[in-house]
Amino acid sequence: MPTKRAARKEVYLAKTTAELSALSDAGVLMAGNAFSSVTLVKGVFDTEDVAAGAGNMATAAFSYEDGRALHASLEHLGYAPEDWSALLTVGADGTPLALALLREALTALDPATVLICDNEALDAIRNAYALELSKQATAQAAFLEAGIVVEVAGMRFLNLDNFAGALGDSHQKQLRWAYLKQLPPLGEPY
Repeated sequence: MPTKRAARKEVYLAKTTAELSALSDAGVLMAGNAFSSVTLVKGVFDTEDVAAGAGNMATAAFSYEDGRALHASLEHLGYAPEDWSALLTVGADGTPLALALLREALTALDPATVLICDNEALDAIRNAYALELSKQATAQAAFLEAGIVVEVAGMRFLNLDNFAGALGDSHQKQLRWAYLKQLPPLGEPY
């Protein structure tokens, strides 16, 4: 006979599965561990991404050097190797997600930390959370300026300022590493 705790876990799993299935049916492109504490957000992908990801564009968008560098950085900070999910702010046809759908996706994934990896994702996040951002104490936080950790709707947001584009320059790579070091794992909430 299952315990109350096991039964509760099954209910949570069923709820999350239903939410993510509905989002997928609505055209949201996601990958990774739905119960992770970190979500990587990108706003662009290309045809090479699709080919590399064997059809899953969200996985493919983080399968190149930038994805490998982000995963290695997170592991170095103490995150488990599987502790990430990926979300694209565009659908399979490249059109931006509706802002409400983007918010719904982040709410369903419920990460503690959101890493914004490119300018297109930054624009989408700024628009989706415009009201919350407008209430930030500084203009830098309100605009999600690069390298500043901003708490919005219970999540830590960090703009990595075009992470993929920075990998070709050692100074820019070090700068992104300094940004990431601000976000150690939070640990268990209980």
